[in-house]
Amino acid sequence: MFLDLSKDPFDGAPQDSGIAWTVLIPFFNERDYLPATIESLARQVTRFTLVLVDNGSTDDSAAVAEAACREHQLDYLLITESTPGKVAALRTGLAWVRTRWVATCDADTVYPNHYLEAAEAILSQPGHVVAGAYFIAPETGEAGRLLEARRFLTAARLLPRQCHAGGAGQAFCTRSLRAAGGFDAARWNFVLEDHEVIHRVMRKGRMGYSDAMWCMPSSRERDRDSIRWTLFERLLYSAAAPIAGDWFFYKFLARRLQRRRLLSNRIRERQYQHLEGPVLVPSHSLL
Repeated sequence: MFLDLSKDPFDGAPQDSGIAWTVLIPFFNERDYLPATIESLARQVTRFTLVLVDNGSTDDSAAVAEAACREHQLDYLLITESTPGKVAALRTGLAWVRTRWVATCDADTVYPNHYLEAAEAILSQPGHVVAGAYFIAPETGEAGRLLEARRFLTAARLLPRQCHAGGAGQAFCTRSLRAAGGFDAARWNFVLEDHEVIHRVMRKGRMGYSDAMWCMPSSRERDRDSIRWTLFERLLYSAAAPIAGDWFFYKFLARRLQRRRLLSNRIRERQYQHLEGPVLVPSHSLL
């Protein structure tokens, strides 16, 4: 699929094609997981356009992703962002979105066939501009899923002004996401970009959840250095989110993440890779 960037950006109305959704997947060296992710998205009951952003893969991930898209006859766009880091990749992908709603998905996560339908039900509610999914482990049965949904929704009710969903399970009103500044490495080029962007988008409206909106990240071992925040930082986030979110992210957390060198490109890090040097990135056709 080719998208014409000479046209005006999305203005809030559904497109002539009748497609209201774009799914945005940034990826780096995910050839082993992309086929399952794309297959799960191909089963969606809601039509969508898929935008894939290759962030410098060296393992033929792009070719694997493109083959899967063709196998499942998806409307897709494959582009390259050579600047290392998830924030840069998301920013590039968002520039190509021309639909009312956009979902950010991870390349190693499986989604139920009603995932976009569940997100749309949330975003269609008055005042809602972002929807969040809860995560369940592979092989989780129905009883386990319902238990996790209950725990997740309880936390969201108790702490409504903070983000409870990771970037693999977030969906936005495109207009509101752009109005909030979108994904911007000049503003935030650290890990935890999924929480920071929600902080800004929630100035435009509410974040909603439901027991029907969930996804299943892979159970692979994480061999990169820790990119998580500390317990103290999480507790302070819970307290500061409703009243002092700007201070928490831009004055407090940013400085701590900077000292720990937890920049956005650390999400890509593996023990056997060195990302500080230049990365040679192949370009991909926009057709």
